[in-house]
Amino acid sequence: MKNHFELFMRDQMTLSKRLIMRYRQLGLDETELIVILQLLRFQSDGIMFPTPSEMARYTSFDEQVVSRSLRQMMQKNLMTIEEINNGEGIVDEYYSFELIFNALYTKEEPKRTTPTDQSVEVFKQFEREFGRVLSPIEIETINIWLDEDHYDVTLIQQALREAVLLSKLNFKYIDRILQEWQKKGVKSVDQAKQAGKKYHQHQTAPDKAPREKVDPAIYYNWLDDAED
Repeated sequence: MKNHFELFMRDQMTLSKRLIMRYRQLGLDETELIVILQLLRFQSDGIMFPTPSEMARYTSFDEQVVSRSLRQMMQKNLMTIEEINNGEGIVDEYYSFELIFNALYTKEEPKRTTPTDQSVEVFKQFEREFGRVLSPIEIETINIWLDEDHYDVTLIQQALREAVLLSKLNFKYIDRILQEWQKKGVKSVDQAKQAGKKYHQHQTAPDKAPREKVDPAIYYNWLDDAED
């Protein structure tokens, strides 16, 4: 028994009592708390960026639940993904809990946001189309589209549809579409559809028919130029 107790005492990690006591005040639920504890455990072992699948192995949750918890915490501005140079010219990602611990040990409350039904549906739609759980980087990309680039939810969904129809299902391609729509002042799904329709009509018009002069800058062919 003594040897077991010594092993138990050596096999410890430091946890914040304040986190255990105040997690609900930060807008966290028990599932998210367990995910945080697992992330801290992984990081204490030197694994700074575990996948949802890896974390799910040590909980009663499946991969989808872990992924959703990560997404929700990032949407609530309680957790971020940061980058660090490992000194060998390679950039590694890691989960940062700085916002959570700042809120726990200062009077400053985190700027929490409540995800809308529309934004939640965007993540579900991407997972349905990709046929898998989104990676943390992909979740962060969608959050950037919503929170920093301020793309309309419906435009993000339309860009995803474009990518699906053309078998270009990757985030780089979808991001390229959104950037070009923003540059051309496209702000609604109808405008996006009209821009694409006019461009393709122009491209497929017979040579003998007089073509309306079209400024290529208006109807940018993101479909041909974007790389996988």
